[in-house]
Amino acid sequence: MATSFGKYIFVIAAIVCISQAGFAQGRRMGPPVNQAPGVRPKSIPQIKLEYISKQLALSPEQTLRFQVIYRNYEREDHAVMILKRLNNSDAQANGADQVNKELDYEAQLVAVHKKYTDQFLKIMPPEKVSLIFKSERTFNDIMLHELKEKRANGPDAAIGNNR
Repeated sequence: MATSFGKYIFVIAAIVCISQAGFAQGRRMGPPVNQAPGVRPKSIPQIKLEYISKQLALSPEQTLRFQVIYRNYEREDHAVMILKRLNNSDAQANGADQVNKELDYEAQLVAVHKKYTDQFLKIMPPEKVSLIFKSERTFNDIMLHELKEKRANGPDAAIGNNR
């Protein structure tokens, strides 16, 4: 009797989970309205890289070299940011150890930025290296603005889609 009751509960839980995944936040199935079928949407990091590359106006050779270095920079920067966020989560104990880890992660971020600034300087002038970081901030500001607009227009509003 206990095993059939357990199976019954399992089946109900599975149905609830599947139905919740299908109706979560009113998402529509299929590609976005302005996307051609069979075309894979670009990821935000890819859009960001294209945006920064465009701002830099590099030669094709410089662009390829920049993109390889920038992807490595993003990967290392992101890895440290994940550790930093985990350190600040509710699961971590508060106190001196957490503060020391926070300072260590900040130092790691500075080290990553210095390392990659040196690498960027090998392929472009300092003015363009400075433009990398300005373009990152501008891109992030644009994305935050788009997100706020999307939230203000409701869950069905798509970023960049003005109907």
